[in-house]
Amino acid sequence: MSTIERFEGAGSDGTAISVVYAEQRDANIAFALAFTGNQLPRLVHWGRPLADPKAAIALYDAVRPQRVSGVLDYTPWPSVLPTQAEGWMGASRINVARDGVELFCRFAVTDVAIDSHEDTGIKDATVPTVTVSAADEEQGVGLEWTAELLPGGLIRQQATVRNLKDGELAVNRLELGFALPANATEVLTTTGHHLRERQPQRRPLAVERIEKVSVVGRPDFDASLLLAAGEPGFGFERGDVYAVHVAWSGNSLLSAERTPYTQALIGGGEVLLSGEIALAKGESYATPWVFGAYGDGLNEVGTRFHSYVRSLHPELTAKPRPVMLNTWEAVFFDHNFDTLKALADKAAASGVERYVVDDGWFGSRRDDTSGLGDWQIAQDVWPDGPKSLKALADYVHAKGMEFGLWFEPEMINPDSNTYRAHPDWVLKPTENRMPMEGRHQQVLDLSNPDAYRYIYDSIDGLVNELGIDYIKWDHNKQVTEGISPYTGRPAVHSQTLAVYRIWHDLKAAHPGLEMESCSSGGGRMDLGILRYASRVWTSDCVDPVEREDTQRYTSLVVPPCMMGEHIGHSPAYATHRATSQEMRMAMAFFGHMGIEWNLLKEPDEALAKLGEWVTEYKKHREWFAQDTCMHADQCDPAVRVDGMVKPDKSAAIYRYTMLTTSSTYPTAPVHLPGLDPDANYRVYPLAVNLDLDASGANVGFSPLGWWNEQGIVLPGRALTTYGIRPPELNPAQAALFAAVKA
Repeated sequence: MSTIERFEGAGSDGTAISVVYAEQRDANIAFALAFTGNQLPRLVHWGRPLADPKAAIALYDAVRPQRVSGVLDYTPWPSVLPTQAEGWMGASRINVARDGVELFCRFAVTDVAIDSHEDTGIKDATVPTVTVSAADEEQGVGLEWTAELLPGGLIRQQATVRNLKDGELAVNRLELGFALPANATEVLTTTGHHLRERQPQRRPLAVERIEKVSVVGRPDFDASLLLAAGEPGFGFERGDVYAVHVAWSGNSLLSAERTPYTQALIGGGEVLLSGEIALAKGESYATPWVFGAYGDGLNEVGTRFHSYVRSLHPELTAKPRPVMLNTWEAVFFDHNFDTLKALADKAAASGVERYVVDDGWFGSRRDDTSGLGDWQIAQDVWPDGPKSLKALADYVHAKGMEFGLWFEPEMINPDSNTYRAHPDWVLKPTENRMPMEGRHQQVLDLSNPDAYRYIYDSIDGLVNELGIDYIKWDHNKQVTEGISPYTGRPAVHSQTLAVYRIWHDLKAAHPGLEMESCSSGGGRMDLGILRYASRVWTSDCVDPVEREDTQRYTSLVVPPCMMGEHIGHSPAYATHRATSQEMRMAMAFFGHMGIEWNLLKEPDEALAKLGEWVTEYKKHREWFAQDTCMHADQCDPAVRVDGMVKPDKSAAIYRYTMLTTSSTYPTAPVHLPGLDPDANYRVYPLAVNLDLDASGANVGFSPLGWWNEQGIVLPGRALTTYGIRPPELNPAQAALFAAVKA
């Protein structure tokens, strides 16, 4: 149940106050905005619902700062878009300029509208919405600010700036934020690099500004999937925590900022290059949505994001996630019909339902130095051209599998026919100088209508011709010095919008077509691209030891059922680390399971074991698409416990992972988050993990009392507190077990 109400009152000094209070009761979340005079609103509550919403009027007197010495006559109390006109002395949150001169705006509110519209993604759900219209009439700048409280408990806000006067208005910065309570003094972000994405890092939030910026045309590896601020020591299961995420697939930033005079803000926005947004009279620029999530621990924050993302993708529950095989680490560029046909046979026999042909099928693409951008089927690999590749697609379909194909449409090799014919289709800083190459690539200028039409028509034609069910869309080069020869302006903003448009139009033209966001692995996964992508490729590294934390912190925003989690070769190509087949399969079990492995070179025993695990995965994947993803806070740095818990808490599956040797020998009991404390559960190993000795995982010298087919029955409260003793495993091993209400 959702509500949005407006209350009128007055402060102790007689100031007229208007409060807008929005609540999603089922999500246990609410926020309140206070309006005084014609000033922009201030966030005065964000957290659990208030017992008496009308009491929010008193929050004006409760949190409004006193005037103090040594500063302006008004102590900063930041609005939703703080400016110097209201006393804000932190980093500039809005930068607009006319004729090259920065404008310092004072926005006066002209209208406040509240409503509650239907959420099209969630049945019988509504979205409380407040829209604030404001303007600086003297300087000719209009502002519209909107906040929505989504059914799963996310707040999202967006601002639109409009040019109200003659003359060009440049928009250089527009950063939105959420005010924090005083106890949110620790910040969590993620960092990383190719093959080791989304690694957590923490620091205190002092009187300072913390900023995570990406200016390479995508969120990239070092960009933080979200920025979270909370009470010191917050974890997955405990501690008030507030998180923000920018739903944008181009240049962006996340920030946390505290000044000596006021409460901290967290937020973010698009990073705009000079000259990128220039508005004529009547034109406007809208920011990406900036999402905020509150939770008692990061698990609740992640659950809120998962609820929203799932609402965008009904296919996740309507269609069980197909087990897929991707050919990249099986054959790399070594494509030929007979090999790929034989690999399809092995895939189908192992239970694969989607077969994806990766890089190497087009143009002169026998390695990564040439051919990219020539989206025509390679004659030397497929002698009959479309007929040959169509024959493979037909063969795959006849085996009962979907057919997928890899594209990298935003990039081009200078050694390609398309580049030689259209050298002006590439983003570059000057007429005579190209940006630094990456992987022998440059960036195709999709703001150029001719380049855009070539890309769209090429993909659309192949989808029709081959019966493509699935597109793996890659993005391997960082976008640097991104100036469009077509417009003469920076083009990252327009490039990002063009990608969204292609994805939208392809899916509209081909109902049922699914698309994956792959960007050197995990370089582009955000709520902008996730409006369209049914899946993300989590990392190019499929080493399960490296994957554990990468997948764990990716799941703060992305539901596991949308995360590509593949069973790869051992030793792993990325790290040369050898791991057991069981470890590799267990690490892929909760996500969108796939295979990145040359099955033609594996013995029958390995293939039989793979088939058993695929069969076991299929028993649970439908409820994995709806489950609550839980991670346990463990004191032992060697141990990870991750789980998928049914929404009604009737059952759960947990993965216990031993990454390294532990300081505790044998390993201490682990607790299981997310269960009903007042119910009893039978806990037992999954059948595929029952015999740990056979895999070489077990190093215990005596039986573990509950590790058998019957398992053990324990109260939920005991399992969530003191826990249960896990099997003693070698490093780089994992085991799966279930907890089912008895």
